[in-house]
Amino acid sequence: MGKAHIDMTKPALIAALALVLPLAACNEQKPQMVTAEADDPQAEALKAKPKVELPPSMKASVSFRCKDNSLVFVDFFNGDKQAHLRTEKNGTFTKLTAEKAGDPMVADGYSMTGTPKLITLTQPGKPAQTCKN
Repeated sequence: MGKAHIDMTKPALIAALALVLPLAACNEQKPQMVTAEADDPQAEALKAKPKVELPPSMKASVSFRCKDNSLVFVDFFNGDKQAHLRTEKNGTFTKLTAEKAGDPMVADGYSMTGTPKLITLTQPGKPAQTCKN
């Protein structure tokens, strides 16, 4: 009985060695730590890119009656450097902008200063006038 037991283990031992020997020949290396910048070829270009300013959110949408009895519709935006002016309720708007808050917001032939309560508006071909909410 002892001999039959030894014969049964030889094939198992040979099979185990056949699996282990190729693994022993492998070069053991620790995995390299990979960073996002190392893998991103555009990382340097993105660092050099200028910061983008997101568009401001709307602060108020107001209709005004001007001194000449006309109506204008103004969308004011946070940051006080941008407004959209319409001369008809659902008409196309003119984008008015200022370099910094408090400066007049302007576009070709247009200039506007004020708040959602009261504005001073100049339009092409018209003198400056006050408009009230």
